Amino acid sequence: MKLWQKGYKTNGQIEKFTVGNDPAFDIQLAEYDVLGNIAHARMIASIGLLTKSELKNLEAELKKIHKQIKAGKFIIEAGVEDVHSQVEFMLTKSLGETGKKIHVGRSRNDQVLVDIKLFLREKTREVVGDVEELFKLLIRQSEKYKKHLLPGYTHFQVAMPSSFGLWFGAYAESLTDDLETLLAAYNVVNKNPLGSAAGYGSSFPLNRTMTADLLGFETLNHNSVYAQLTRGKSEKIVAQGMSNIAATLSKLAYDVCLYMNQEFGFVKFPDELTTGSSIMPHKKNPDVFELIRARCNRIQSIPNELTLLINNLPSGYHRDLQLTKEIIFPAIESLQECIAMTILMLDNISIKEDILSDKKYDNLYSVEAVNQLVMEGVPFRDAYKLVGETIAKGKFTRPKGVPYTHEGSIGKLENDKISKRFSKLKSGFGDSSKMLALIK
Repeated sequence: MKLWQKGYKTNGQIEKFTVGNDPAFDIQLAEYDVLGNIAHARMIASIGLLTKSELKNLEAELKKIHKQIKAGKFIIEAGVEDVHSQVEFMLTKSLGETGKKIHVGRSRNDQVLVDIKLFLREKTREVVGDVEELFKLLIRQSEKYKKHLLPGYTHFQVAMPSSFGLWFGAYAESLTDDLETLLAAYNVVNKNPLGSAAGYGSSFPLNRTMTADLLGFETLNHNSVYAQLTRGKSEKIVAQGMSNIAATLSKLAYDVCLYMNQEFGFVKFPDELTTGSSIMPHKKNPDVFELIRARCNRIQSIPNELTLLINNLPSGYHRDLQLTKEIIFPAIESLQECIAMTILMLDNISIKEDILSDKKYDNLYSVEAVNQLVMEGVPFRDAYKLVGETIAKGKFTRPKGVPYTHEGSIGKLENDKISKRFSKLKSGFGDSSKMLALIK
C-alpha cells in the first residue's frame, strides 16, 4: 500500500530501490507517528473536518495501535511502503471511511518531519539521562580519589602534578559543556512542523498552535517552507551535539588505554572486563576502551556525513532526505552503548596509589620550586633559570607538598559548582508528560 498510489503498478526494481531501508528504521518512528496522528485528528476535528464520533473512533483505534507498538507486536507489512502508510492502512481497515479522513490537511512531508522531531527530542532526553549517570559517577570518583596524585603531561612529557580527582572531574565538566551544546540542538528540534504540509501550508484553516501544544513542542516552525528545510538540518544539529559527547568519551578512552599500559600502570580493571591475546598469555587488553574510542570517532563523523547528504539541495522536499534516518538512528544507539560501557568500566576502575613517590617524577615539582623562590622575592625569570640549572646538574630536590588552592586546582576541585551547572542545564530538556497525555 502506498499513500500516493494512483492505480498503476510501480516497477519492482524502482519500488525496492526507492523504499530502501525505510521500513526497518520506520519501526522506531511508529510510536511518534501514532502520537502525531492523535494530535492531528484532534486539531482537524476542532475545525469541523471530523465529527466528535469520528474523532472518538480514531483515537480509540490509534491507542490500540500504540499498545501494539509498546508490546513489540506492531509490524510494517510486506508491500506497505512506510510507517505512515501502515498506520493509515490499519485505521482504514478498522474504521472504513473514517480512517481515510486522517490525512486531510497533511502531507507525508510534514508527517515524517513531526515523527523525526519527536523521535530526536525523546532520544536526546534519553541521552541526557545516560550522560547524567556518567556525570554523577565521574564526580563521585573525583571526590573519592581527589588526594591521589597523578602525573600531568604536556607534549607527552611529564609536566606538573595532577590528581585522579582533577582527571575525573575534568571529564565531568567536559560533559557539562557537551550538555550545553546538546540543549541548543534540543531547542532547535523542539518546534512543531506539522501543518506545513508539503512545504507550502494548506487551504484548510489548520490550528498549528494547537498541535504544537498537544505534542509538547515549545513553539512552531512558523514559516511552512522553512519547516521543510529543517529536514536534515535537525538531524545534523542533533548529531553535532552528540559528536561533542563522543569527543569527550573518545579522549577519556584514550587516556585510559594509556594509563592501563604496563609502563604507566596507573589504572587497572577486573580480569572479566578485559580481553586477552591468542598468543601472548600475559595480555589484558583495553578492547572496550579502544572500541569506545573508535565508535565515538565514527560518531564525530556523522555531522559531516549529513552535511554531504543535504548540501546543495534547493528548498522543498527531496528524496535524498530519506537517508538521514539510516545515518542518525544507529549513531544515537551507538553513543548510548558507549556511554553505558564507560559507566560499567569506570565504576570498576582501580587506581595505583603513591605514583609520584617514584623519583622519576621529581621534575614534576620544578614549577613549585620556581614559585617558592618567587614567593621569597626572586624575580620569576631568575627563579626559572636557577631551577633549570639545578635540574641540568642533577641536583634538583623536589619541594614538599602540592600547595594548589585556587579554584579548579588539585586542592579545590569545584565539583559542587560543576554539578550545579549540570543540573541547571538538564532542567532545560523538559519531559514527555504533555505528549504522552495523548494516549491516556
